[in-house]
Amino acid sequence: MSRAIRNILSVGLAVTVLTACSGFGFGKRGFAGFGSEVDVSKIATITAIGYAVISTQPGKTDAQRRLMAIRAARMSAMRDLAEQIHGLKVDGNTTVVDLMVQNDTFRGVVSGIIRGARTVRINPAGDDTYELVLEIDRAMIAGLLSSARQNV
Repeated sequence: MSRAIRNILSVGLAVTVLTACSGFGFGKRGFAGFGSEVDVSKIATITAIGYAVISTQPGKTDAQRRLMAIRAARMSAMRDLAEQIHGLKVDGNTTVVDLMVQNDTFRGVVSGIIRGARTVRINPAGDDTYELVLEIDRAMIAGLLSSARQNV
């Protein structure tokens, strides 16, 4: 198969994947691309859990590494909240050579504003890990969704 045909197939496949993913987000299709607006009155709270390993954190002392692990676990939980509220954008790329897949990559991107998240608990999970639980209530979810819709 010629190089030109391979390039055309690769571009065509990439356009197909990107077109399939383009309906996600807010706008006319509703929350996260599922075709209807979210009824926030049916959601009491959204909860997210983040984890971080202590030994992999930067710091000169164990206390510093523990604090950094708590911070990393909090950011992980925030990312989970953003994904639940605003959705996940998925990008993909597939390279086909001689009608055989040579490379297949996907990337997930989370983007959104999180305000008013309340820390429910911070617990050691084993000897070298922290678990942090965050929660957002109904009123804050409604405000975040309203703000996101205005920015579309």
